[in-house]
Amino acid sequence: MVTCPDEETATKIARSLTVKRLAACINITPKIKSIYRWEGKIEEADEHLLIIKSKRRLLKKIIEDVKANHPYKIPEVISLQIDGGSKDYIDWIIKETS
Repeated sequence: MVTCPDEETATKIARSLTVKRLAACINITPKIKSIYRWEGKIEEADEHLLIIKSKRRLLKKIIEDVKANHPYKIPEVISLQIDGGSKDYIDWIIKETS
């Protein structure tokens, strides 16, 4: 998952990852509210959330690509393991990523 400050950044990152076959599919969830600590203060921001479907072995390349295309000093990039799901969908993710 990756948070972005605006739709333009979210779309740019989603397209970059998909074109490079680092992700099979990316959902962009608009207008989430993030409340977080930054440089000793509590901050609040409207952001867009990317839910990236990919393979664990591509995580390093995904992080590199996000950092290259993201305006934040420390962009959020976190990985969650898929514990289960539709076999057909998981097979499709494997087929569509390199």
